[in-house]
Amino acid sequence: MAISPSSTASTGDAIDTDPAFALHRGGKLEVRSTVPVRDADDLSLAYTPGVARVCTAIADTPELVKDYTWVSRVVAVVSDGTAVLGLGDIGPSAAMPVMEGKALLFKEFAGVDAVPICLDCTDVDELVETVVRLAPSFGGINLEDISAPRCFEVEDRLRERLDIPVFHDDQHGTAIVVLAALRNAARLTGRSLGDLRAVVAGAGASGVAVTRILQSAGIGDIAVSDSKGVIYPGREGLNPVKRALAEETNRARLTGSTEEALAGADVFIGLSGSTIAEEALASMADDAIVFALSNPTPEVHPDVARRHARVVATGRSDFPNQINNVLAFPGVFRGALDVRARTITEGMKTAAAMALADVVGDRLCADYVIPSPFDPRVAPAVSAAVAARAREEGVARA
Repeated sequence: MAISPSSTASTGDAIDTDPAFALHRGGKLEVRSTVPVRDADDLSLAYTPGVARVCTAIADTPELVKDYTWVSRVVAVVSDGTAVLGLGDIGPSAAMPVMEGKALLFKEFAGVDAVPICLDCTDVDELVETVVRLAPSFGGINLEDISAPRCFEVEDRLRERLDIPVFHDDQHGTAIVVLAALRNAARLTGRSLGDLRAVVAGAGASGVAVTRILQSAGIGDIAVSDSKGVIYPGREGLNPVKRALAEETNRARLTGSTEEALAGADVFIGLSGSTIAEEALASMADDAIVFALSNPTPEVHPDVARRHARVVATGRSDFPNQINNVLAFPGVFRGALDVRARTITEGMKTAAAMALADVVGDRLCADYVIPSPFDPRVAPAVSAAVAARAREEGVARA
């Protein structure tokens, strides 16, 4: 694509004046040593000849790498740049600021070291093989911004081949936080999850994962829609993931548009970037719950949603009840790394959601169904719950 002189000039102006560019100059990360190198004795221990003794011990007993290197406490943040934020397929180089940001959040919110890795390949086989070859250097793999439906296969195949946690945050981070917020919203309105009928707009990575975690948590009924309307058995043009959803969801066998499906529904969860008319929200049940999570523009403006819903959440920080993945992934990995878990199970994800919901406690109200990302209780609560469940399920090694 050709770049016009005017667009080049406007980008240059932004670089000179936008504070975001100033913050990002030189990147947001650095590597610091954890041991001093003050003299020859320190050097001989940190590097040769002392390091050779450690290498030999690890060669004899490979598990020692987790004790005598940083491997057991560092996560790889991996992306191919095909589904970055709301920007779409912008490639690996343009994805790097986001992956750096993710690594920054790991460190700031849970003390987890993370390394951003943007791969210049999009083929599923190549992605899987590349990550498998990188894996010996890390204690966990956080997949990020890989487009659907490829992301599902990439994660599944990596989980099969690796004995360290593999976690696609666009799926499971979102799902954990949505479950926590919905559990509290239901409690606020005097209902259980089993009492609710939900409509999820969006059948991409986050929509599928949210649907599945809500099903496992006991949601009453849930229908999923995409750009062509509600997904149901026999609908033409469904990929394998959507065909599975059609068989597993929508017990009411609804057809038609997302807005038609909202008639009488208790919950709307938007993850599609579409828009929802106010009339559709007005048709929902009393004490409706609306999670309009598309960024930067929600499916419906929160002020409009509040005319018809008891609880409203968005993905934005300038409205109450922000559904933000940073509430989940740092604590999830902190807990998994602390017990050297072999994987992250569905039970560990559910435990994370329950712990996150419990942080709200007695302060529960319509504008506070999920805690702030800056609440210092969040990461410790989530990590403790994840670690405990890993031990209960037998996937912990420490």
